[in-house]
Amino acid sequence: MTIAFFDFDGTITRKDTLWEIIRFHRGRAAMYAGIVQLLPALIQFKCKLTTAQEMKQQVLQYFFSEMTIADFNAKCEAFCQQELPSMIRPKALTAIRKHQQLGHKVVVVTASAHNWVAPWCKTTNVACIGTELEVKNKRITGNILGLNCNGEEKVNRIRRAYRLEDFQQIYAYGDSKGDRPMLELAQHAEFKPFRD
Repeated sequence: MTIAFFDFDGTITRKDTLWEIIRFHRGRAAMYAGIVQLLPALIQFKCKLTTAQEMKQQVLQYFFSEMTIADFNAKCEAFCQQELPSMIRPKALTAIRKHQQLGHKVVVVTASAHNWVAPWCKTTNVACIGTELEVKNKRITGNILGLNCNGEEKVNRIRRAYRLEDFQQIYAYGDSKGDRPMLELAQHAEFKPFRD
C-alpha cells in the first residue's frame, strides 16, 4: 500500500487560507480593521516573541470568538464551494488525482482549521487532518483544541491516524519549515513542487 501526505496552505493553495476565510466571514474592511488591532501581536510573532499557536489563537479569538459552530461551519462550507477552487494550484490537483488513479491513500495534513479544509477534502475524496478548534456551549472560543497541527505535531497526528508500517511507500509534499518533519517521514518527499 502507498500513502501520500499533502500540506494545504501554500502547497495545494496559492495563498494562506486563514486570512481568506476571515475576509469571507467578516468582509475586507473588518479584516483590515482587525489587522490594525492585532498589529502589536503580529509584530511580536514576527520577532519570535510569541508562538504560532498563540498568534493564531489571538487572531481566531478576535474574529470568531462567540460565533456559533453551526454558523461558522456553514460559512466554511460556502467558502470551500465559492472561494477555494480559484486558490487551488492546478499542478497540486493533478498530483492528487494521479495518486488516486494509482490507488494510493491521499491525506491533507494542515495547520489550518479542519472546519474550512475538510469540506474541500470531502469533495476531492481525500482524508483531512487539521487543527481542531475548541467549542463550548456550541460556540467557538477561538482557542485551539490541543496543539496547532504544524511541525512535529503533523507527524504526531499522522501516526495517531495511520500505522505507517502498513505502507510500503510514503509520499509527502510541503512548502514550509513546518512541513519538514512530515517530509522526513517519506521515501518520496517534495518541497515546493507545484509552483507555477
